[in-house]
Amino acid sequence: MEVFTDKELMRRWSRSVRAAGETVALVPTMGALHEGHLRLVELAAREADRVVVSIYVNPTQFDRAEDFAKYPRTLHSDLKALEGSPCKAVFAPTEMYLPGNTTWVTVDGLTEHLCGKTRPGHFRGVTTIVSKFLHVVEPDVALFGNKDYQQRRVLEQMVRDQDLPIRVVAAPTVREPDGLAMSSRNVRLDPTARLAATAIPKALDAARAAFDRGERGVAALSEPVRQALIAAGGTIDYVEIADDQTLAPLPSDRHVAAPAVLAIAAFFGGVRLIDNVALH
Repeated sequence: MEVFTDKELMRRWSRSVRAAGETVALVPTMGALHEGHLRLVELAAREADRVVVSIYVNPTQFDRAEDFAKYPRTLHSDLKALEGSPCKAVFAPTEMYLPGNTTWVTVDGLTEHLCGKTRPGHFRGVTTIVSKFLHVVEPDVALFGNKDYQQRRVLEQMVRDQDLPIRVVAAPTVREPDGLAMSSRNVRLDPTARLAATAIPKALDAARAAFDRGERGVAALSEPVRQALIAAGGTIDYVEIADDQTLAPLPSDRHVAAPAVLAIAAFFGGVRLIDNVALH
């Protein structure tokens, strides 16, 4: 496994691999790697000949300075974790933005709802940094987890609209034994908050079960989720049932008549967690 910090050296490696007739997959991360990331790497190895993992805590996607400051930076342990994986190259730049950077990549529409509504500038930072990684690594395939459902949809749209010759692969959400979606933020939960946060997957499972039994009312599906999170001590950012294509939230007095996603964001112990379940 090779480790690159220089953009041009990373690009040369990727181009040499592709010139030899092999394909390249990219798994973009912000480090603090966990089992969910390693599953992505394993999936990437089935999608391409060589796997590149990028590790970079991107400052432009944080809407709160304290959140950026507290984000775990564990490059040494991340590299150790990847040693036994199919990863063949790590791109871990110290900086990705040139001085005086004034160019941004934005995706309209999909970014206006859910996390985009409460985290101004977040998706502009995500799309810009991922676009930069795609231009440096030049992969054939890029993989993103479904836990960050809106992010994955936004990046698919960006790749499509920019005519980038890259196939986007969505990976299923990887969960802890108690159901909590794996996230680098989980390490910031104290034991009490960690236990309380299991209300998230339990509430989503209950909503999905109600949907499977035939419930289609937006309020009837989402309000019990909201109440369960509050009862567990969570502070809700949003609980929304959104159209699967536009990500626009459905009015509470409507019924789910087309593929949708029940998406939530809530704080437990001061840590913001997100999760979702498909309703179709």
